[in-house]
Amino acid sequence: LLEMPSDHARPAEQEYEGGWVDVELGEELTRRLKELSKRQGTTLFMTLLAGWGALLSRLSGQQDVVIGTPVANRGRVEIEGLIGFFMNMVALRLDLSGSPSVEEVLRRVREKTLRAQQHQDLPFEQVVELARPVRSLAHSPLFQVLFDWQQDGGGRRLTLPGLELAPLDSDVPIVTNFDLTLSLRDTGERIVGGLEYATSLFERETVERYVRYLCTLLEGIVNDSTQAVDRLPLLPEAERQQVLYEWNTTEADYPRDRCVHELFEQQVERTPEAVAVIYGDQRLSYRDLNTKAERLARYLTEAGLTVESRVGIYLRRSPEIMIAVLGVMKAGGAYVPLDSGLPRPRLEQMMRDASIEWVLVHSELIGGLPLSGVDLVVMDGAGSDPGWLDGVAEEPVGAPAPRQRPENLAYILYTSGSTGNPKGVMVEQRGLTNYLTYAADKYLGPEVRGSVVSSQLSFDATLTTLLAPLLVGKPVDLLADDEATMSRLAARLFGGEEGWLFKLTPAHLEVLEYVEWPRAVGEAPHRIVVGGEQLSAQRLKRWKGELLPAATFDNEYGPTETVVGCSVWTLSGEKGLEELEGQAAAPIGRPIANTQLYVLGAGQQPQPCNSVGELYIGGEGVARGYLNQEELTRERFITNPFREGRLYRTGDLVRWRASGELEFVGRLDDQVKIRGYRVELGEIEACLRAQAAVAEAAVVVREDATGDKRLVAYYTQPDDQEIAADALRQQLAARLPEYMLPSAYVRLAQMPLTPNGKLDRKAL
Repeated sequence: LLEMPSDHARPAEQEYEGGWVDVELGEELTRRLKELSKRQGTTLFMTLLAGWGALLSRLSGQQDVVIGTPVANRGRVEIEGLIGFFMNMVALRLDLSGSPSVEEVLRRVREKTLRAQQHQDLPFEQVVELARPVRSLAHSPLFQVLFDWQQDGGGRRLTLPGLELAPLDSDVPIVTNFDLTLSLRDTGERIVGGLEYATSLFERETVERYVRYLCTLLEGIVNDSTQAVDRLPLLPEAERQQVLYEWNTTEADYPRDRCVHELFEQQVERTPEAVAVIYGDQRLSYRDLNTKAERLARYLTEAGLTVESRVGIYLRRSPEIMIAVLGVMKAGGAYVPLDSGLPRPRLEQMMRDASIEWVLVHSELIGGLPLSGVDLVVMDGAGSDPGWLDGVAEEPVGAPAPRQRPENLAYILYTSGSTGNPKGVMVEQRGLTNYLTYAADKYLGPEVRGSVVSSQLSFDATLTTLLAPLLVGKPVDLLADDEATMSRLAARLFGGEEGWLFKLTPAHLEVLEYVEWPRAVGEAPHRIVVGGEQLSAQRLKRWKGELLPAATFDNEYGPTETVVGCSVWTLSGEKGLEELEGQAAAPIGRPIANTQLYVLGAGQQPQPCNSVGELYIGGEGVARGYLNQEELTRERFITNPFREGRLYRTGDLVRWRASGELEFVGRLDDQVKIRGYRVELGEIEACLRAQAAVAEAAVVVREDATGDKRLVAYYTQPDDQEIAADALRQQLAARLPEYMLPSAYVRLAQMPLTPNGKLDRKAL
């Protein structure tokens, strides 16, 4: 199935109403197309077919394209006294893989066409019968697009000679059997015709754009036949300017010469007595928080910490986390979150990779840490004891001499890695400062008192609520990390009338629907930022339309490699709810301040509106790279071809809406999101295969009716060994975090394979 980007979802049963858009290639382009055909030994039909196939490939993102074409004069037929000719169909399968040049594509098309002509007498119905395609009432079999080349200058649509067609401006409806039919003919000086389309799939404006893309692509073909076909220009200049520059006009002022802790210190001077941290009955003012963070910074400095030294933070959610993050930054170091829920071997792997020398820890958690080669700083009482570390404050309290600059590391956060090992993302202060400045301005308006923190420091989305309020003098309310966290969260969402900032995942919203609330409908003007994974339109409509109608919801998208969030879509009123009608998921919106988003095809050329491509992200938030993984860094972080700086290749498939907003479509690889955490299926598979009793392994994601995602492991065993599912899960739990553990294990006699010998994941 050729999955062209359409304006409407394909109906369950094919509809046949069609529309028509004229196509005319100018005299100069027609002449040059004929010259190119002569040089390459192709007919004009073959050259135009190659261009049509290249366009379909670029728009669909598919490199295997099947196009139908009619073959006339196969025999006479008489219908109700009218004599005509039988029209047979030939299916031409074009291979555009491997980034071939225009000349190579023309060669492939020529060979394919000549071979097809040898068998053009075979009735198309027999081809369908023998090929046995998956039949569907929604579309025609084998191919959904047609190229009708009328060498003799015939009519504009397939017909029987002698049957008169209604004129183009007639009110008689057009009937079409295909999604798109390109009909062209050579008048001598010009190539003219039209593009017929199924109105159930496409709007006229979209098809008019497709015609412009075809003309631009054909111009590129004749200008340089040696270049790769996937790098041919596709967009007219005006549209290219729009998707590359106009929609990326995001320049905004932010304190480029300051680090996050310095902005916090400026706020301390403005509001020293304001409440900075709330933790149950405990309160810390801005002055208190700053004093404690400075003491920790001085202690670490005296212990030998230097710029960009890595400090592990192994703390439960508490005021000590705030002191730790700010203290490490003030001392010039980079913090590394160490989640207490991680298995000891994984912690050891991360600490060794990051060369961590100090770990800030609660004494109750020390037993879960690998202690070899690290110094511990016990943080017990740091938030509540006025005399904590006062021994290092004999000199006047003040920030240590500033040593960290915006280009220095703020933190290293580990994510799942496809090689079987976690990878550390190195985030610099400038990117964090840009994001937090944006978040504070957008999310912490006058109606929002402060933030509520309910997630872990190891989840980078937490920084929105943990640090952004400290730049504008508002409090951060930390919810204790225990079994009652979700109940407390529900109470904060539904129990009061003050607005607060929350950062939640779609999984949080799902779980909250099963928690008892203080009242049926929340009345507070909360700001709820949702991120971490795709947000279903159905769930968002329920929360905004029924549960928290006074709240403003922001769907924020952003990989760890670009600092928390790089795009956002806001739902604040009835208009936003109307936009969600008929949508499966909420859009991910527009780029945030000082951020550029590019949707590029296989040749890193910009994709047009509504066409799927890979998302590349540029701007202030792009991370330095992966720690100790130079090759992977070079692969994923590339030079920006459109402006100064670098781009991060996300591996996410997206498309532009005509409005300039982005929609998330899927992934290029096996990476998934589980409860907001990034999971590389390859890492779980590598851990499975490392077990002696496992021969082969594969992990897939299953999604239930509510949209909840579960991991399922499939495995085979050597003939002489056997392992039960429970035992296998226990072995994985020793190496992987809980969110990466499959919920089901299926033992197979052998793995299903595709005809070319690869794992058939769809058959699992």
